[in-house]
Amino acid sequence: MITEQLLKEFGAKQLSFEKGEILFRAGDRARCYHQIILGSIKMNNFNDEGKEFVQGIFNDGESFGEPPLLMDGHYPANAVALARTTVYQLGRPRFLELLRSHPEVHLELTINLAKRLYYKSMMASEISSQEPEHRILKLIDYYKERGGNTTGTEKYKVEITRQQIADLTGLRVETVIRSVKSLEKKGALSIINRKIFR
Repeated sequence: MITEQLLKEFGAKQLSFEKGEILFRAGDRARCYHQIILGSIKMNNFNDEGKEFVQGIFNDGESFGEPPLLMDGHYPANAVALARTTVYQLGRPRFLELLRSHPEVHLELTINLAKRLYYKSMMASEISSQEPEHRILKLIDYYKERGGNTTGTEKYKVEITRQQIADLTGLRVETVIRSVKSLEKKGALSIINRKIFR
């Protein structure tokens, strides 16, 4: 999102995390901007029974955790590396200085946050009222659009796992597996070598 050159110019550091390592925990004060160079991060919470709810999954070039950073607040979720991941980390004062001096970056960040807010609103509606198959297709279509693979005849390969689909939609993984098979029979998606395509 923000160019590597600009992040370095403002003093961003490169940090690496192993799979399963926690970058920050829910309740920690948001002190830094994070942007993934290579890898994957999930933001999650757990309910009182220990069930995980994944707030979002972020990949190469994406940033995460900006809302509490902008409002000088605390993180509402944990950030955990899903694979070996390298990120740029930029302290809040320098990040705000970067935004003030580069309004085009500020606008791009605002648009990105608006897209995420739209996704959260859409998924909240889906989880509260829609059938599993509908929820799964909405999520896949969101990732398809987010990845920029919305045109052409080539099918979109779903990169998230069935477990991650379950975590993101509030479903059990068994329900996701059954629903995906049903959607394949209906022609809504394809399964090739255990991978989902839409």
